[in-house]
Amino acid sequence: MMSGRNVELLAGWILITLFFLRPGIQKLLGWPGIVHVVAHDGPPFPLFGGIIAVLCETVVIPPILLGVLVRPLTLFMAIYTVGINSVALRYWQMHPPASLAAHLNFYKNLAIAGGLLALSRAGLGRLALRADE
Repeated sequence: MMSGRNVELLAGWILITLFFLRPGIQKLLGWPGIVHVVAHDGPPFPLFGGIIAVLCETVVIPPILLGVLVRPLTLFMAIYTVGINSVALRYWQMHPPASLAAHLNFYKNLAIAGGLLALSRAGLGRLALRADE
């Protein structure tokens, strides 16, 4: 029987993985479009950034969705999210109206990183396919 805690962890882990998985697949299918987007934003090494984004969102996320190695992978994704956030959403260097959307997305992504950290700490309980404890 699933406890309330396990159901809540299940819902959280599915929602967080869907946040990354769908855009990751779109980036992969739309390659090299992500490289052009990254290059337009001005950070160094746009090809490398695009590859990292696609790998994190399409290779790291599925094991989390399946409940495998959840703690280390969600910790990794939290670090990735904060890092990519700092590069892609530099709202302080933009002018309105672009700065407004970037500002909102910047703080939304910080909240998602916080959710990933909480999931990393909590693990998936009895629902994980492989215990990370």
